[in-house]
Amino acid sequence: MDISLLHWIGYFASITIALSMTMNSILKFRWINLAGALTFSTYGVLIGAWPVGFLNAFIAMIDIYYLNSIYSKKEVFEILEVRADNRYLVRFLQFHDKDIQHFFPGFSYQPELNTVSFFVLRNMAVAGVFLAHRKEDHCLSVGLDFVLPEYRDFKNGEYIYLRLRQRFMMRVSLR
Repeated sequence: MDISLLHWIGYFASITIALSMTMNSILKFRWINLAGALTFSTYGVLIGAWPVGFLNAFIAMIDIYYLNSIYSKKEVFEILEVRADNRYLVRFLQFHDKDIQHFFPGFSYQPELNTVSFFVLRNMAVAGVFLAHRKEDHCLSVGLDFVLPEYRDFKNGEYIYLRLRQRFMMRVSLR
């Protein structure tokens, strides 16, 4: 095998590991770190550096263990419907406005438009907020679907959009 190719494998592994360290999401961190550790393990074996190969294989196994526990973890999701003028809702939106603006530039809360307002609870902790209004009988216009950074693993979206679809079809009004 050409030595320059081995160097490139090592560089790629190093960059991948470094990139994983910049991830805010633990899920992204584990996946990218797994790719880097597997590449580094392969690199270590190819160059005959057994400690590098074994250590990174061990790190890959740790990543697999944690990814498995993340994906198999059973969490309890609930929605807590609130009125559009709920004081906690208004304060929550104010507190997280900078992050909301990052993902939803120009978002401005207009309580009079909301016919569907709820917090997404995950193991009884507020994980996000969902605001929408009905345009027609079967048309729901989502104004905001915001999730706190520590819960941005797509489980909230799966719960809302896949499991609550029938609920959205019903006519809901909290006025």
